[in-house]
Amino acid sequence: MELDLSKIRQEIDSIDDEMLRLFLRRMELCVDVARYKKEKGLPVFQEKREEAILQRISDNSPEGLAEGSRLLYTNIMEISKCLQRRMLSQPQDIGISAPESGDVVIACPGTAGSNTEKACKKLFGGSELKFFPDFADVFEAVQNGSADYGVLPIENSTAGEVDQTYTLLAEYDFYICKSTQVTIDHCLAAKKGGNITKIYSHEQALMQCSRFIKNSGAEPVPYKNTALAAEMVANSDEDGIAAICSEDCARLYGLEILERRIADNPDNTTRFICVSKKNEVSDGADIISISLSVPHTAGALYRLLTRFYFYGLNLTRIQSAPVPKKALNIKTEAFDVIFYLDFEGSVKNPDVVRLLSNLEKEMKYFRYLGNYNHII
Repeated sequence: MELDLSKIRQEIDSIDDEMLRLFLRRMELCVDVARYKKEKGLPVFQEKREEAILQRISDNSPEGLAEGSRLLYTNIMEISKCLQRRMLSQPQDIGISAPESGDVVIACPGTAGSNTEKACKKLFGGSELKFFPDFADVFEAVQNGSADYGVLPIENSTAGEVDQTYTLLAEYDFYICKSTQVTIDHCLAAKKGGNITKIYSHEQALMQCSRFIKNSGAEPVPYKNTALAAEMVANSDEDGIAAICSEDCARLYGLEILERRIADNPDNTTRFICVSKKNEVSDGADIISISLSVPHTAGALYRLLTRFYFYGLNLTRIQSAPVPKKALNIKTEAFDVIFYLDFEGSVKNPDVVRLLSNLEKEMKYFRYLGNYNHII
């Protein structure tokens, strides 16, 4: 008998209509369950009940479809839990503060001429800058009140995340209140040309220019900051050394530019964040950053992402990182990680606050890191 594709599709459409009707009926019953749980003070998630349903679905499915059936019902039950959480939870006050007004002091790693200085000027104009030799010093300056804000690089389009910034974000109870990006145009600079045997710069800049360095035959030497590296080369009597820095920085310290545009990626951009001790949320803030752990079980990350989709929230970034020292109690295996997520949203939206509140209650590790604007 010859197959008729149009008839097959009509039957599929009919089945889809029936599945939708049953799904909607199931959600109506879930609402009744939520009302009962609210009256009795019961939690939304009841692990044994859920696992029993999933096991029954798997057992009743033919070979080759058991996992697919389990995935389908996992998704249905995750939607059900999202619906119940929305009904049962109340938005919590997360303590929003208004941005500082008047004169402020900005802590910045490195020295004059750095790319972070450019980011500071984009974010704060002519505000007073205090330079510090190390990223940790910037966080400490904000912590002890000698600076109102700190600005640091967090991600590069070529070399990826800046590990040191992520580590410090986990160690300090700070909030991200602004972000921006700066186009990075590296050059090789020295007191004079000749045989360059060592190239100094921040490890991120060395990674961003790894192809050039390899071809040069010089030894890459990590330094605290690109601008500090340029300053050191300018003040050193050692022959054969150079720095990777910006052209502005090279001119500032009187260095000769030996090579221009040496980054592996000509579209080289770094994203910078501004941190504060207070949860400052500007008008129109539309990016939220959080960090959290997920259970070490199959489908745990998938379940988490379903929550964002349920609320119509667009995830713009997800990044894994080692478990911070503060949260080593959650670590059960050598390769356990936490996830950093950015998504579009506002903490002035009650559904967003419900989501954050529920994640904080349910995850072994959770940090709300801020709601802010990205300034181009």
